[in-house]
Amino acid sequence: MGGGIAQVMAMAGIPVNLADASPELTVTNLERLNKEAAEFEAEGLFPAGSADRIRENLSAAESIEDAVRSVDYIAEAVPEVPAIKQDVHSRIDAAKRPEAIVGSNTSTIQIESMAPAFADASTFLGVHFSNPSPFIPGVEIIAHPGTDENVIATVENFVSAVGKVGARIKDNAGFVLNRLQYVLLKESIEIVEEGIATAEDVDKIVSTTFGFRTPFFGPFVIADMAGLDVYKFCFAQLEEHFGDKMKTPKMLTDLVDAGKLGTKSGGGFTDLTAEQTAELIAYRNKAYARLSQLIAELGPPPTAAR
Repeated sequence: MGGGIAQVMAMAGIPVNLADASPELTVTNLERLNKEAAEFEAEGLFPAGSADRIRENLSAAESIEDAVRSVDYIAEAVPEVPAIKQDVHSRIDAAKRPEAIVGSNTSTIQIESMAPAFADASTFLGVHFSNPSPFIPGVEIIAHPGTDENVIATVENFVSAVGKVGARIKDNAGFVLNRLQYVLLKESIEIVEEGIATAEDVDKIVSTTFGFRTPFFGPFVIADMAGLDVYKFCFAQLEEHFGDKMKTPKMLTDLVDAGKLGTKSGGGFTDLTAEQTAELIAYRNKAYARLSQLIAELGPPPTAAR
């Protein structure tokens, strides 16, 4: 993860100091990142000239302290082990400039729980990229109660400047990405354990049905396009079989009771004019058709039956 984040920043023209568990490992990873960048460019995955730009902007530091001493932004991406995080954060805090921002690339650990490692935690927050960082656009930006508002705004601008899409998230375990992702995996495992479908068929259904929509739309827009009255009816059926686990959400019930049924009524989770709704549906149809064409061009993934 750290290497991918470094590539993203270096490709954007930002000088980056790398530091790993040892100087030798840092040099090894620097060589790997440069080699990967050249391969990605040759395959057309990186724009022309990216490999040279990355090579020019990446350098290996002797230590964490040397890497962070004079920089403006520090991206920490060490393993998801609180003791390791605390040790690394303490070393960073002792060596960095007071105004330097520290962004932890944690997946599930609450940011506030890590803040005590810093004498002044106002410049500390979560900046969660997704793997592989060079190719996944979304970044969660998670402030703890003591994070300075100006720091949050600066990081939002920084994330945008390196070509990513930032979303400001409140500090909670798992944030948004993994809270949703792990719920999906848990339910998928239960489906397999109950003998309803094989793991292969669950993956097939996810990637070819609702997962086919999610590259373009989140769950709220998808629900609006389907009709919130339909969702309310379906929730009632699911609640009958699964109980409170699938109880109809009050937010959904309130919208339907108010006549807000989604795009067909002009409002739901989102409010769209008739003209915007027509544009949305046209975009949806084009997006799904183009994605089908891309999948046909790429062929099935190596995990799929051939």
